[in-house]
Amino acid sequence: MAVQKRLFLLDAYALIFRGYYALIKNPRVNSKGQDTSAIMGFVNSLFDVIKREKPDHLAVAFDKGGSSERVEMYEDYKANRDETPEAIRIAVPIIQEILKAMHVPCIEIEGVEADDLIGTLAKQAEKEDYQVFMVTPDKDYAQLVSENIFMYKPARMGNGIEIWGIPEVQKRFEVERPEQVIDYLGMMGDASDNIPGLPGVGDKTAKKFIKQYGGLEGLLENTDQLKGKMKEKVIENAELGRLSRKLATIMTDCDVKFDAEQYELSQPDADKVQEIFDELEFRRLKDQFIKIFSGEADSDTGAAVSGTETAKKLVSSAEKAANAGAGQYNLFGGDEPAIEERNTRKTIKDTEHFYQSVAPGMAMNLFIKNLMKQTSVCFDTETTDLDPLQAELVGIAFSWEKTKGFYVPFPSEKEEVQKLIEALRPFFEAEEIEKIGQNLKYDIKVLAKYDVEVKGKLFDTMIAHYLINPDMRHNMDVLAETYLNYTPVSIEELIGKKGKNQKSMADVPVDQQTEYAVEDADVTLQLKEHFQKELGEANTQKLFDEIEIPLVQVLADMELEGINLDQEFLGSLSEALNNDIASLEKSIYEEAGEEFNIGSPKQLGEILFDKLKLVDKPKKTRTGQYSTAEDVLSYLAPDHEIVQHVLDYRGLSKLKSTYVDALPAQVNAKTGRVHTDYMQTVAATGRLSSNNPNLQNIPIRTERGRQVRKAFVPRNEDYVLLAADYSQIELRIIAALSQEETMMKAFQEGEDIHASTAAKVFNVPIDEVTREQRSNAKTVNFGIIYGVSAFGLSNQTDLTRSESKELIDTYYKTYPKLRNYMSEQVDFARENGYVSTVLGRRRYLKDINSSNAVVRGAAERNAVNAPIQGSAADIIKIAMIKIHHKLKDKGLRTKMLLQVHDELVFDVYKSELEEVQELIKSEMEHAFKLDVPLDVEVGLGDNWLDAH
Repeated sequence: MAVQKRLFLLDAYALIFRGYYALIKNPRVNSKGQDTSAIMGFVNSLFDVIKREKPDHLAVAFDKGGSSERVEMYEDYKANRDETPEAIRIAVPIIQEILKAMHVPCIEIEGVEADDLIGTLAKQAEKEDYQVFMVTPDKDYAQLVSENIFMYKPARMGNGIEIWGIPEVQKRFEVERPEQVIDYLGMMGDASDNIPGLPGVGDKTAKKFIKQYGGLEGLLENTDQLKGKMKEKVIENAELGRLSRKLATIMTDCDVKFDAEQYELSQPDADKVQEIFDELEFRRLKDQFIKIFSGEADSDTGAAVSGTETAKKLVSSAEKAANAGAGQYNLFGGDEPAIEERNTRKTIKDTEHFYQSVAPGMAMNLFIKNLMKQTSVCFDTETTDLDPLQAELVGIAFSWEKTKGFYVPFPSEKEEVQKLIEALRPFFEAEEIEKIGQNLKYDIKVLAKYDVEVKGKLFDTMIAHYLINPDMRHNMDVLAETYLNYTPVSIEELIGKKGKNQKSMADVPVDQQTEYAVEDADVTLQLKEHFQKELGEANTQKLFDEIEIPLVQVLADMELEGINLDQEFLGSLSEALNNDIASLEKSIYEEAGEEFNIGSPKQLGEILFDKLKLVDKPKKTRTGQYSTAEDVLSYLAPDHEIVQHVLDYRGLSKLKSTYVDALPAQVNAKTGRVHTDYMQTVAATGRLSSNNPNLQNIPIRTERGRQVRKAFVPRNEDYVLLAADYSQIELRIIAALSQEETMMKAFQEGEDIHASTAAKVFNVPIDEVTREQRSNAKTVNFGIIYGVSAFGLSNQTDLTRSESKELIDTYYKTYPKLRNYMSEQVDFARENGYVSTVLGRRRYLKDINSSNAVVRGAAERNAVNAPIQGSAADIIKIAMIKIHHKLKDKGLRTKMLLQVHDELVFDVYKSELEEVQELIKSEMEHAFKLDVPLDVEVGLGDNWLDAH
């Protein structure tokens, strides 16, 4: 019996948008500064379908110019949509170029939407006895589902693919026939497409009406059975309902014809596809392409399909189809030659190299003698754990010449390990030998456990690349593939994938350890040569040598020191939070009139907007459910107590799970302290970020949030915590950079800057400024840096929109040089593509000349903000380096523990307090000379909260 052929039709824009927004918080940017998230997201979806389903026929439908017919019916159709992000508009022609090279047809007709094209093709192919799969996350397609037409929802966020046949549509929409989905959409409307629907009819009501009356026309014929306001609304808006139903109907008679021959998946132009992928720097996708189209990739058919009736039935037919492709190319088991990789990236297998393991005895003596003659050496530790505090040394690799290197394996006996460490100590402590590495902080912390200090000049390739291209990823594999066209051996090849079966590096045979470890050192050495030149070209060598590299040792020492935690106090705080949360829960249920899952955005949205009807036209997410995002709820909170209670509930629940309950689990068993990990290469502004735990995000605006700081305590009773905080450093920087005399004078004379600003903008003597005026001036002072608008200011204060506008206009008149400086920064960015901090740290702004006003506006705000935030980051880094050196040189017991935004926290030995307090304040205030003084406030306490 012949197996039914299968046609897959992809909704291009739905998949492109989905890929773009999935990576919105961590966009994929290549070395040219190009945002490739949208392209990557779409190609991933395409490859997943091909690899998993091995379709016979495939085509991709694109929207082109919207739907002329629907706009003619209803002028406001899709009128509420934001402008397409520029990254997507740029991506579309590239995606079409990829599809063309893959010989996959792109279907588009001016004035016709993709869903209409797919609807038409699906119905035509069904008549020719095809199984058709509409690949899209868009629920509207459910109306087209039939015995042989299915919705194929791609995998997302850990969930498998979903295949919707008739049973799934019946269950999801509570209908008898899929065509009734049109009635459901017509009654309910669709916020994302701006389809009005029937006023007052939501998801539940639409389903109820369909059950009772069969559809929209049945409802309109039986309005006499309705009651009260609903009856009035339905009768009054009957034509609006009919129009909405028409707008929601996917057309199946477009001017497009299913062409079996054209749509058949065929041999791609492999060279062209790989050429495009090389240009985009798609290393993983290029590998995947070669595997899939060479028949190497395993079929995942049905592996991650959700357990629906239809999915279960289709797995077997998919498998049959996969095996029934005789005569097609080798993806389906045909006879054509496998695709060969174009411009193959080099690997250890095809690169001549000399990597040698060093045996104990004479070989080791000779190696060390040779090692000590070098002026610059790259080294890389191999260990048993990613956490340097838990890690044991397995070996150390060394390289000082391209494609050559040595590996020193470590024995398992502790005494023997220390003997080997002592033999290598002269190298690590040699001031005259430069040490190169990738993420040297890790190696420094591992070696510190063995009482070895890494001395001499350092070169960290991860940090160098961060300064050259801050928006790109900085891990070694990505750098090797991008800059050296070389793919290093994957750690998974040696120890397996993450999980309980993963081996330790210590279990790997020494010859394999040698190849892997020395390759890392060799690659890092080659990257150093590459980045050394680029640091000079980007004018960031001084920043690298004088701030970022010296900071590595400072951060390593802070992380090794850790901070003491009062776990008993956290236990009592956890109980108090439980009571607060339970009390809020009770209030919310009373206000809602029922119990529900407050943590579920879907259920919360239905309570707030369906049941309580807090707003007339609630905002919806892309998936069509009500938005209960922070900004939406914050706007409603002042007028609705239930919303404020929900925000408080969320805040306390997050505080409890993220900090109060999580911190005790992060106490190191050996040290009894919490050791955060500071990352230098994450924030493009130059700010440090903290991880495991993130101590920079502890909320301090709420009483309960501040309480968490109380849990951080001194080492013992001989110590006291000291917190030193830069006062209004960003305002001082903007005053100095803009050379705004009025503002500079206020700082120079030690005035309260917010009261001074209020006096000027409200035109009153400084001693007559009210608390409210000072508060509003403070909001503007800090808001201006971030490009605050009249709308934003009115949301943050009690001012109206017009009062806010007037205040901002007056502010700029009062400080004219400030506005000039902001304009100059934007102009400089437009011409040069970047802005700089006081120490030359660059923030690249690829969107500064974007034609999309929203995207361009964000880049313009960054042009003003980045030099200020970045300069503040640079200044506190200088202070940290200077203080660290002074504490060390003087042999003091006081330790620097934490850096949080503009604040440093110290464990101060009480007998050193007077000396240390003066030292810290002086070094921070004199870290960098501006035309206004830097001011530091110092506090002391038996916990961090009291010291702050």
